Amino acid sequence: MPPISLPGMVVWWGRAITVTVGLGTPKKELSLIFDTRSDVTWTQCEPCARYCYQQKDTKFDPSISSTYSNVSCNSELRNSLLSATDYHVKQISAGNSPHCSSSTCAYDIEYGDSSFSIGFFAKKRLTLTSTDVFNNFLFSCGQNNQGLFVGAAGLLGLGQDKLSLPSQTASKYNKFFSYCLPSSASSTGFLTLGKSKGNSKSVKFTPLSTDLPDPSFYGLDITGISVGGNKLSISTSVFTTAGAIIDSGTIITRLPPAAYAAVRSAFRRRMSQYPTAKKLAILDTCYDFSNYKSVIIPIISFFFRGGVEVIISLTGTLFYNNVSQVSLAFAANGDDSDVTNLGTRNKRHYKWYTMVLEEGLDFLFMDASKFVI
Repeated sequence: MPPISLPGMVVWWGRAITVTVGLGTPKKELSLIFDTRSDVTWTQCEPCARYCYQQKDTKFDPSISSTYSNVSCNSELRNSLLSATDYHVKQISAGNSPHCSSSTCAYDIEYGDSSFSIGFFAKKRLTLTSTDVFNNFLFSCGQNNQGLFVGAAGLLGLGQDKLSLPSQTASKYNKFFSYCLPSSASSTGFLTLGKSKGNSKSVKFTPLSTDLPDPSFYGLDITGISVGGNKLSISTSVFTTAGAIIDSGTIITRLPPAAYAAVRSAFRRRMSQYPTAKKLAILDTCYDFSNYKSVIIPIISFFFRGGVEVIISLTGTLFYNNVSQVSLAFAANGDDSDVTNLGTRNKRHYKWYTMVLEEGLDFLFMDASKFVI
């Protein structure tokens, strides 16, 4: 089956990445934030019984969709919703498990930044292209939604649980998907479903880690970091204590405190000739380049299991607020027990994709500039 690339992928600068899909019948095109850390797909729905934030698209109205139907509380599909929200239930709030509203299965999911969506568990037609249509796609219809969704109509779950988009479309795409992130607010990237052709010499391979708090996460084993070509003296146990995940819903990569301290120290030493600037929110290593026509930035590389090196691009290394406040685009986790999040800013210019093998899942990435669909 040839791969498909979904249209309309954009970045709202510093916030989230969206892709356009069609929901219901007649098809209603909506821009959804795609999230590799989540499994449940949801969109805001009329009549917004409690609260809906302002979104760019008009809201989905289930009453005019001929292929929409609620999932009954007596349905075995309710267990699928429980599985897909289980990690959020245990980690965030004991009140988030699926429940019943009359005879309809309802959901209540809260995210790490306290954003949330509450509504009904349902089925409807999903249209990705004119020839890629999926009936009875399981999703959630939000009636009370609040948080940092930056005008998107909802969220597209790309995790590994059976409710996620890759799992529900596995019969056609075999759980293969890939994405390349936009390098700026004015450029676009893509989300591709299905196995695609690429230059094998550009592909870098590392196994997917399975030692994570939630099996639906996509985890990688970090083995080291270098700054300016010099590998830092960081114990591997620093990275293995809580593990690391790919997270398309996080912008800035959060490192274990000891790892971040080593990266920051090495970066500051190599940047000592430039005047510093005040910190920017969680970014505490900033510089004032207003009196410079050019600057020399040390290259930062991440190393993964299997000897794979990924060089972080310049736009992934620095966060540009203005010329007098340019910051190192990494931050520290609050505790060594916090999972390392590989954020979207530091993954630009690479194509990241998963593939399914008989012995399990593996993760690969390659230079997006050398990729051919």
